[in-house]
Amino acid sequence: MPRTVRTHMPLRTRVFAAILQRLPSMAVHKMSVEDLPQARAWVPPSTGPLARISGKVPAHIGISETTYPTRDGHARLVRVYRPASVGPHPVVVYFHGGGWVLGHPRQYDSLCAFLADEVDAVVLSFDYRKGPEYAAPTAAHDAVDAVRWAAQWAGHFGGDPERLGVAGDSAGGGLATVACHVIRDEGGPTIRHQALIYPGVDMTMASPSIQENSEGPVLTAEMMRVFTGHYMASAQVGHDHPLVSPLMHEDLAGLPSALVQTAEFDPVRDEGLAYARRLAEAGVAVRVTNYAGVPHGFMSFPGATLVGQQARFELAHEIRRHLA
Repeated sequence: MPRTVRTHMPLRTRVFAAILQRLPSMAVHKMSVEDLPQARAWVPPSTGPLARISGKVPAHIGISETTYPTRDGHARLVRVYRPASVGPHPVVVYFHGGGWVLGHPRQYDSLCAFLADEVDAVVLSFDYRKGPEYAAPTAAHDAVDAVRWAAQWAGHFGGDPERLGVAGDSAGGGLATVACHVIRDEGGPTIRHQALIYPGVDMTMASPSIQENSEGPVLTAEMMRVFTGHYMASAQVGHDHPLVSPLMHEDLAGLPSALVQTAEFDPVRDEGLAYARRLAEAGVAVRVTNYAGVPHGFMSFPGATLVGQQARFELAHEIRRHLA
């Protein structure tokens, strides 16, 4: 596993991160509960300077929407990204970030369309229920239901359910690996790979990097406490339960091969690195890369970093080779 060597954050990254952190839609620690739905619905512009930073959506990638049913009868959004080539294609199930409180699939058009294009895969980006309206482990249950739905309906979108992978960033990375745990334990469908981008896998907030990077940028320790408080309010499980803290799962053997990508200036860096170590110790094939000079969320603004495009291409390469 890589050692963390402290570097300097490039000026353009620091400037953009400071701007991003001041957006009203990002300041969860300043929001009332009534503000959350509007913040979730915010979608970044698809043209202009911000699009050059977040990455363009290839015109030949088809984008559509449908819904999937949760186990208790709720219908949730699925955003579908399809390449122009003839299938059947591998299938990537994606879970967006947002601290189990914020976020929406439309905010991830650039990344999901990039994956559809570079992997030549059908990408299914799933919404899920969030706190505080829906307490833990509702999002985890929705994630499991989403993967099962994807395996069942992959062929409808030109996908091959035998080549199924999961991916996600931040809270979505945690949900992706929780789905792997549950589906392994309950007998399928087969998941061939998990790609975890600065994943949130320890709700106990015990990692040293939380203190080291407590002031962000982009994600701060105060914001993490607010996110955790919203999602765990009236929770049916404790903070150390594997459905919310997959790092605490006793047995990681037999999980799908994994890519774990972390960020140097990220409060959740160490929990991602710890999870990668535990996967390796359990005999799971894992590749882990800690990207220098970047904060949490950098995969969503590669144009403002020195390593964002490299991280995206690593992500696509690992998914492609495991789902070939």
